[in-house]
Amino acid sequence: MTAGAMSAGGPPVVRKHLALRLFAWLVAWVLMYAALPAMAHWIVYDAMGLAVDTRLAAAVEFFVYEVPKVLFLLVAVVFAVGIVRTFFTPARTRALLAGRRESVGNVLAAGLGTVTPFCSCSAVPLFIGFVESGVPLGVTFSFLIAAPMVNEIAVVLLWGLVGARVTLLYVTTGLAIAIVAGWIIGRLRLERYVEDWVHGVRVGDTALPEALTFAARVQAGRSAVREIVGNVWPYVVVGIAVGAGIHGYVPAGALAGILGRDAWWSVPVAVLVGIPMYSNAAGIVPVVQALLGKGAALGSVLAFMMSVIALSLPETIILRKVLRPQLIAVFLGVVASGIILVGFLFNAVL
Repeated sequence: MTAGAMSAGGPPVVRKHLALRLFAWLVAWVLMYAALPAMAHWIVYDAMGLAVDTRLAAAVEFFVYEVPKVLFLLVAVVFAVGIVRTFFTPARTRALLAGRRESVGNVLAAGLGTVTPFCSCSAVPLFIGFVESGVPLGVTFSFLIAAPMVNEIAVVLLWGLVGARVTLLYVTTGLAIAIVAGWIIGRLRLERYVEDWVHGVRVGDTALPEALTFAARVQAGRSAVREIVGNVWPYVVVGIAVGAGIHGYVPAGALAGILGRDAWWSVPVAVLVGIPMYSNAAGIVPVVQALLGKGAALGSVLAFMMSVIALSLPETIILRKVLRPQLIAVFLGVVASGIILVGFLFNAVL
């Protein structure tokens, strides 16, 4: 075995032992996840003694079942994505995107945005790093739109709470909005509206990191679980609590008049309401599930969710440090228009 292979994978005995431990954890995870429905039923109706077919029981069972289910899913997916992210550091991402043609770059940037680290607080350094590495402005925006909107938290929560069909629609349209919006912003040639000081910042080289051992990548996955799940679990609990209240106490169909397919104004209103809100996927997806269960139209609800996640007010305020108001207005207008069109389309055909 060469030294390079050893450094990339570690000693074979260590890799084998670690792989066996991961397999054991996977088996335990599957068994516990499968037991959650029966456990939730026992807690609500046996341990707590709540009467069947009451609003309180429906709300409590929703909460008791969905909280551990979502957290179980988050731990598994965040761990896996944490390992994947070790292959896509910010330096590697800049290197992959720099010099790409805009059309190809928009697609690649949106795809990379789904697996690379991103949060509102990192918007400014990411933007500066991309611009100074020669990444076109439109490609940069494709990344900045896709990263918060189509990430592992949004995907796993949607999949676990509302199913594969809605998840696939959300991911597909979210990526499409990121690609098209970035391409449009790139075509408008708005580089003059980037703050002048950005071009004078040195971001360092984009040298690729050395290969990590398998153990180091697994440790990165564990660290991602501690950091991400540790930060978002309160949003999960609060979001599911709100969803439980809607699930148990809001009459079926009550929301159809507000967010229904027959009200033409429901989609733009959903977007306008969502933009100033501050939440993330962990907090908003359980609310989305409850809204859909009470008769709200799919297009209106997904438009609301996309606007909350992709056009959050805090991120916009942070981006003001590097963008002039004209470019921020174009960014908000283009992305909001794309979300509204998607909402109308879903309400019309689904």
